[in-house]
Amino acid sequence: MSYRKRTAALASAAALAGSAVWMTAPVARAEVVDVNYQCKTPIGDKSAVSPIDIKGVKSGSGYRVTMSWQKGVSSSPVELGKGAMTPSATIALGGADSGTLSVSGPANDAAIPANTPIKISDLSGTYTPKKSGEVTFTAGVLTIKALGTTTTCTPTNDPGPSLTLDVTAASGGGATGSAQGGGSGADTGAGLPQTGPEDSAVALGTLGGTVLLAGAAGALWLTRRHREARAGR
Repeated sequence: MSYRKRTAALASAAALAGSAVWMTAPVARAEVVDVNYQCKTPIGDKSAVSPIDIKGVKSGSGYRVTMSWQKGVSSSPVELGKGAMTPSATIALGGADSGTLSVSGPANDAAIPANTPIKISDLSGTYTPKKSGEVTFTAGVLTIKALGTTTTCTPTNDPGPSLTLDVTAASGGGATGSAQGGGSGADTGAGLPQTGPEDSAVALGTLGGTVLLAGAAGALWLTRRHREARAGR
């Protein structure tokens, strides 16, 4: 094989290696899932279907998980004044982890008219993985507290996961993940789901670049050897 062909082969191998590094980067999958809620209210049973969106953003050693309702659920026979209603919910964990994540949010910031679907504010909580692998997040029970009463809304249509994260446990151990709720409401930084800190992506890019540089260095070495051999003849 000529030195030109060897050089081209090394460059191609380096490029493929760099692509392989990027292909192994953690991924996240998210989709809006319709959840059929059956609600137990102080005045009887009610039902409502709402699309649920769950997002996860890397935050320290864990993930800030935010759950959003695109439609209102349940209703009240009387007006709920500002701050009269407080929502919370659970998210079922699956895949590499199990258990539930509790999410919570602020009380209603405006009055809710009587007999009007109650719009739930974004609820959030912190998930800290203690197992590595793909973890799914599925809408669980919604709890609404208002005027001294409690309404519970349970999914009845066995909804699929709204979010799947490929997580890495900080300890690398085999215990189940831990989770805690947060009352800060919507996470303003929650865009597309992220599965790792920004420096992880930088590290992957650096590794891919190192592979490419190694290939280029090998190509230059072969070229120099060929020139020295020709000069010595």
